[in-house]
Amino acid sequence: DPRARADSHVHEARGEHRHGSTLLYGRAVTSTLNASDPVVVTAVFHPAEGGHDAVVAALRPAIAAVHREPGCLLYAIHDAPDGTIVMIEKWETVALLDAHGKGEAVAALNASLKGLVSSPTEVARLVPLPAGEESKGAL
Repeated sequence: DPRARADSHVHEARGEHRHGSTLLYGRAVTSTLNASDPVVVTAVFHPAEGGHDAVVAALRPAIAAVHREPGCLLYAIHDAPDGTIVMIEKWETVALLDAHGKGEAVAALNASLKGLVSSPTEVARLVPLPAGEESKGAL
């Protein structure tokens, strides 16, 4: 039961922490999932002043590369009303997500974003809270 696993270890951390090669600051919710669990991730990019199109251009090659990676179910970017760019990801397993985070596509993406963002990318691994119909109540 995903709810039982999710409830087993959810806590809040303050301060500085790292997800893959992305350094995060401030408050974040972290959780422990089994390596075989599917996982949804959000990554929020903060383009530098006037740099929205440059960030999108930097993300596009990475998206094409990541779509070919094992375990990638979803890797898509969206504009947010506050001017950020939000990436939504879904991976077959935590283990495959972890491999992705250490891969060439992420390294190339991080290099291509240097100087284009005004603050560190905010990355969150999400834990499902299924509700309603099984096919519609969780990603």
